[in-house]
Amino acid sequence: MTLASLLSPERVVAEMQSDEQFPAIDELVAHLVQSGFLAESQESDAVEALHDREKQRSTGIGGGIAIPHCFLEDIDEVLTVFGRSTKGIEFCALDRAPVHFVVLFIVPKSQYGTHLKTLAAIARILNSADTRTRLGEAETADQILDVLSQKDG
Repeated sequence: MTLASLLSPERVVAEMQSDEQFPAIDELVAHLVQSGFLAESQESDAVEALHDREKQRSTGIGGGIAIPHCFLEDIDEVLTVFGRSTKGIEFCALDRAPVHFVVLFIVPKSQYGTHLKTLAAIARILNSADTRTRLGEAETADQILDVLSQKDG
């Protein structure tokens, strides 16, 4: 499993509008709904589960990266969306630095192992400072996806 395999241009927000943790999560979930990947009837459950997870401990892992995630009933596959903020988002990250790359994913409740594989795939790709630099320089969703695909390959 690779991060690029979980994304498409429609699942990339090239410039997020939110500048704080919870509104950023809401923005990305709304994007999944607007893009047709998540049912509108599941939006509030997804937001609630993601907010609950963040209240336990921020998923801002440092290095400008946040990986909000949760489990949800009644979905068949991992739902992933990548958001980039050039201005930065206050995400209560471990290093207290602004977050520029948010990878939000929702896993079917019955697929715990998939959750761990998805986290590993994200960490593997975004661990590279060069990759993060190229993601910051990309101008479009397609270019962001190209960077992630090259790194995966």
